[in-house]
Amino acid sequence: MRTDASGWVTRYTDDEIRRYKRAGAWKDVTLADCARRQAERAPDRTAVVEGERSSSFGAIFAEAQYLAGAFGVMGLRPGDVISYQLPNWTETMVINIAACLTGVVVNPIVPIYRESEVRYILADCRSRMLFVPERFRNFDYPAMAARLRPQLPALRDVIVVRGTAEACRRYSDVLAYGQGEPPAERWVDPDAVKLVLYTSGTTGNPKGVLHSHNTIMAEIDAVIAFWGIHERDVVLMPSPVTHITGYLYALEIAFAAGVKVVFMERWNVTEAVDLIARQGVSFSVGATPFLKELIAEVEARKLKLPSLRRFMSGGAPVPPEVIHRANQVLPDCMAFRVYGSTEAPTVTLGIRGRDEAQLGATTDGRIVNHEVRLCDPQTGIPVGPGQEGEICTRGPEMMLGYTDPQQTRESFDADGYFHTGDLGYYVNGDYLCVSGRKKDLIIRGGENLSPKEIEDVLHRHPDIQEVAIVAMPHERLGEGVCACVIAREGRKIDVPTLAAWLELAGLARQKFPERVELMQDLPRTASGKVQKNVLRDTVAAKIAAERKADA
Repeated sequence: MRTDASGWVTRYTDDEIRRYKRAGAWKDVTLADCARRQAERAPDRTAVVEGERSSSFGAIFAEAQYLAGAFGVMGLRPGDVISYQLPNWTETMVINIAACLTGVVVNPIVPIYRESEVRYILADCRSRMLFVPERFRNFDYPAMAARLRPQLPALRDVIVVRGTAEACRRYSDVLAYGQGEPPAERWVDPDAVKLVLYTSGTTGNPKGVLHSHNTIMAEIDAVIAFWGIHERDVVLMPSPVTHITGYLYALEIAFAAGVKVVFMERWNVTEAVDLIARQGVSFSVGATPFLKELIAEVEARKLKLPSLRRFMSGGAPVPPEVIHRANQVLPDCMAFRVYGSTEAPTVTLGIRGRDEAQLGATTDGRIVNHEVRLCDPQTGIPVGPGQEGEICTRGPEMMLGYTDPQQTRESFDADGYFHTGDLGYYVNGDYLCVSGRKKDLIIRGGENLSPKEIEDVLHRHPDIQEVAIVAMPHERLGEGVCACVIAREGRKIDVPTLAAWLELAGLARQKFPERVELMQDLPRTASGKVQKNVLRDTVAAKIAAERKADA
């Protein structure tokens, strides 16, 4: 364990650090090194497109140097934390590089968070500076910051990007502070904390995840090598850059690989298809709803999108039929599933070629840059071949720990494996199939049932748009199976309908839902994951009310 310049305790020992460096997994290369190299090699090449605006590698790096100079003038030191709650704007790239130039830690906050979440995050990471938009989606961020500031003694400055607000600094004025300063050339420890990103969590307060320059670059290097990313690639980024997906595959990979990034402020499928065609987008990363809508739009407009070579989908369960359909509709594109988390960004990286298309749909892909161990969810003992177990992993892109050392101790075992809370099993040796969450298992009469197995079959039903399977209270068996269903317009879904479909698929009767809850939408976290804990609580409350009424 080490104490970082930021004051946080990190979990890697000096021996582990030396081991990863000897193996070449940690190369002591920072984002600032990459940004400088791109600015020197191709200063005029486009780095980012945002609406009608585009910026070159040279321009972004020059602006980042000004901002880095301003950080020094404003008293920021290595280990200090700055936060930004911004949309997918070019300024996020500048802030990220400027922090890296000076050893300052960045803390992205998703724009949908409001006072409760923002207060907790800023207090927990002791943020010194907060960048916000004047308004975004009709919300007044400076007003929220003004309400929070009296409760946040560490927060010295609130900076408004693309606007002005009372008692806040303007981004353009802050840049001006650094324009008279020499470019920052401070040595930055590649093993120091670079990023604190809070999980969206399904229960309790979010957890602050700590990453170093080396852990993040290890992930980016693995992605570039496995997917064959090169500077001719163009990435469409609809996911927030304040989430691990957008952060990695926009803010980081743009400079590590020299690719052009096309930003979307918010997802709009018509706009996305137009951008792919106009900008020659070659790959994108997005959650399941993005891919579903993209397929429908391409089919409706009878397009092919020949530039699009890869679409990686993860963050939430991806039904196999969605991947199969994407590969049919987009003949030049490989769609596939990937698996990772904020703590361990990509445990699997999908597939490399069309010959693996079936595995890309039915598994979460090949394990890359990680050592994975499957363990019994109750005992922690490794399970035998072919058995399902909790996914436990370690590797060079693993986080340094949480901001709360106790949470770190609870999440890692004695061998350094991180216990993800996800369940899975191996396919073909080095492919991983995620089968559900340990907390989501339904224990019916002592038998463990996997919700994902049931969901995968029901997602093929023509009348179902989306379904989530959760446990519900059962007087005799302890837990039963409940299906929370979004039906397609004008269609009817009930218990007999689901039973007939599951019977055709050959599932055991104990897996058949005994209750259906028809819903307009499903509750989700900021990253798009269905909040099954909320569904379980809602269903349990309904059942309790029904029993009380019948008593």
